[in-house]
Amino acid sequence: MTQLDWYIRNELRPRHLRLLVALDELRHIGKVAAHINVTQPAVSKMLGEMEKGLDLKLFERTPKGVTPTLYGECLIRHARRLLNDFSQARDELKGLLDGDTGRIRVGVLSNVVPALLPRSVALLKQRAPRTNVLLREGTMERLLPQLLQGELDLIVGRLAEKHALPELGGKVLSQEPVVLIARPGHPLARRKRLEWADIMHCPWVLPSSEGLLHEPLERTFEQHGFPMPADFVEALSVQFVLTYLQETDAIATMTRDIAHHYRRQGLVSVLPFNFPKLMRPLGITWNRNRTMSPSTTLLIECLEEAAASGTPA
Repeated sequence: MTQLDWYIRNELRPRHLRLLVALDELRHIGKVAAHINVTQPAVSKMLGEMEKGLDLKLFERTPKGVTPTLYGECLIRHARRLLNDFSQARDELKGLLDGDTGRIRVGVLSNVVPALLPRSVALLKQRAPRTNVLLREGTMERLLPQLLQGELDLIVGRLAEKHALPELGGKVLSQEPVVLIARPGHPLARRKRLEWADIMHCPWVLPSSEGLLHEPLERTFEQHGFPMPADFVEALSVQFVLTYLQETDAIATMTRDIAHHYRRQGLVSVLPFNFPKLMRPLGITWNRNRTMSPSTTLLIECLEEAAASGTPA
């Protein structure tokens, strides 16, 4: 057994893992010492002991602070995963003691929050009332690293081809077309049919370049011989889109499921315009390298059932 094997198996402790993560986040020994309420020499001593035990240099010291080496980055990445596993084990054990059935951490894209997620979580709560769900909304670029690091159990949204990784599993829920929306009473809402030329003179709310719809929409404009609109704002927030449409004659894109959800509330009109297929299927993404809890499996069943039920008219 090498010194590296021996140290990791026998000497590495959760306090070492927490120190590594704190050093990575704060990048300064003095700030870490204040954060964990110990002295700077104590932090330096613990880090020195780790480096001696592993026989590896984990951080470069500079007058401005510390920077992880290649070895440090590797160990920090695994430290985060292990600490997340410890937290999940604590939560599950506490849930068993309290009579709960679990806790699920779900990353969601904004385009699935208004309709599919509430229906799915309502089904889950009917079947497992004491199962807790933590939702984190964001872009795929922000959520995917959290899934890979074990900070999320699932992501619900659309996974572009550029995000396909061998360690990711996935399942299709539905294929929702994209529609065009505007405020109720918008002049275009009174038309029976719209062509491309009819919509080009309008101000637009375009999907943010961080979102998955921006590039397909840009290609669609090009295919029909039109440039992207000149009068536009870009937004990722559904709430901003809804409010902005009420204040202007702008038009925007939205998936049909979400658009009809807001149409039933009297917030938007769905315009009589047919978009070609733009979006990849809506689905669930998980990390194959992590064991899925029974609570997570149950939520997936509820998501599938909610998606299969479709959108009420």
